[in-house]
Amino acid sequence: SFEFIDTDALIESEAGLRVSEIFSCQGEPAFRDLESKVGMQLASRSGLVISTGGGFVLRPENFALLKSHALVVCLWATAETLYERVRNQDHRPLLRDPDPLGRIRKLLMEREPVYRQADVLVNTEQRSVRELAQHIAHEFRSCAR
Repeated sequence: SFEFIDTDALIESEAGLRVSEIFSCQGEPAFRDLESKVGMQLASRSGLVISTGGGFVLRPENFALLKSHALVVCLWATAETLYERVRNQDHRPLLRDPDPLGRIRKLLMEREPVYRQADVLVNTEQRSVRELAQHIAHEFRSCAR
């Protein structure tokens, strides 16, 4: 009964540009500003599952906003697994790198301290989507009591 919101899709809809176009035309800081704006818009709503990009929580105010009104779940996988999942996708501007696997490793290393502050950290390795959803739903119900 929850509505699913993908912040990247919402940004693209509001900006009229793809995330990759925002990065190339306006730069990463402009994209991060749009993420913050979308986060503020969603903060007053309830009954949402909000999917953010991995960089959303790097701004402390964004992370604090999520933590103030939501159960923050971090889906975790190794750099190698993430690379396998995204290697054929061309819409990820931070991975337009001569060494995308190395870039993923670097991003994970930089972001791990923030990711570890999530309310629930879920390893997605060798787990089905159904199993992950059940686990997260259980965690949500446990926190709602």
